[in-house]
Amino acid sequence: MTTLHTWVSVPEKSDFSIYNLPFGIFSVNDEAPKTGIAIGEQIVDLAAVSELGLLEVSASYFRKKTLNEFIALGKKITNKVRLDIQNLLISENSPLKNHQEVFVSQQDAKMHLPVHVGDYTDFYSSIEHATNVGKMFRDPENALLPNWKHIPVGYHGRASSIVVSGTNIHRPMGQVKTNNMEVPVFKASGNLDFELEMGFVVGKSTELGERVSTKQATEHIFGLVLFNDWSARDIQKWEYVPLGPFLGKSFASSMSPWIVTLEALEPFKVQGPEQKPEVLSYLAYEGERNYDIQLEVGMSSPTSEETTISKSNFKYMYWNMMQQLAHHTVNGCNINVGDVMASGTISGKDESSYGSLLEISWGGKKPFELNDGSKRTFIEDNDTVTIRGFAEKEGKRVGFGEVTGTILPSK
Repeated sequence: MTTLHTWVSVPEKSDFSIYNLPFGIFSVNDEAPKTGIAIGEQIVDLAAVSELGLLEVSASYFRKKTLNEFIALGKKITNKVRLDIQNLLISENSPLKNHQEVFVSQQDAKMHLPVHVGDYTDFYSSIEHATNVGKMFRDPENALLPNWKHIPVGYHGRASSIVVSGTNIHRPMGQVKTNNMEVPVFKASGNLDFELEMGFVVGKSTELGERVSTKQATEHIFGLVLFNDWSARDIQKWEYVPLGPFLGKSFASSMSPWIVTLEALEPFKVQGPEQKPEVLSYLAYEGERNYDIQLEVGMSSPTSEETTISKSNFKYMYWNMMQQLAHHTVNGCNINVGDVMASGTISGKDESSYGSLLEISWGGKKPFELNDGSKRTFIEDNDTVTIRGFAEKEGKRVGFGEVTGTILPSK
């Protein structure tokens, strides 16, 4: 990675370094939402930069309330915008030095969901997570279902309830039936959980009947976000046979506001786990297709400061994003710009790297402590869960900020 120096003040461990420059949608005061790029503790207002004649893309694209139309211009254009901003931020003779009005403090900005999500798919691609769940609920000797190592398992989720980081979530209600009940009851979920995930944003649409190969997949992925797929485990347990997740998942999913481009993550590519048995030809791929992104989950309450309860890494994923997209489209399913596809819970190889409370408390059997000494098995009302992630190599950091949410009592 070439060393770059910016004239903008960037804190040493900032997620938003000159190597990153993610895209997001922000607003200030009562102004309409618009597109920005994060640098350090500031946001570059792309509409304002365009109006100075310093970008080749019309300011009208940057005055939309989502990134969809801008992303649809294609990577050749969106990458150029990012690199043009990078050059403006490193050039000693940058005209932006005389236009401080294009910079907005992140503290003064409100962040919005960066894309209109037309469709949302959630995968189940961590072998460690799938094995843990299989051990808990099925046969420990045959934890993985027979199809798991042959296809990237997934389900179509609910796009309408994806919310931006910082949005409070009301505890969901639903049907619950424990083993000692004869009939189900309607109640607030008692086993509310988070899921540590990453999501990718589709950057190029396809027609119905068109397939995307693993080789073509990077053309169709604009960038990545942090993702928390909140889960009501007790509602899910009763409903999921035979058709899988429904009300236990669809009440809310939280997404980080900044989309980190695939190009910014290029230096952090690594080899994924060995896949045995050999995958079918349409799932075969070449090169390094996993990403070394460090992840952590913090949990706090009104009485306890944040406690780090998990440290994991995106590189553990058994099925990578290229395979997920190839599988998703192999039947001719069309995809659209702004669609979000989440990884599924990301768990590592030991207890400190589990990506859900279901695993951390082993189904509620092993309580854990927050910093104030209070115990948890699942999320209680007014608890806050925060996920953070970053990639770092040779002192150069590309981060995602955070996705956070607080659980409020049921309505």
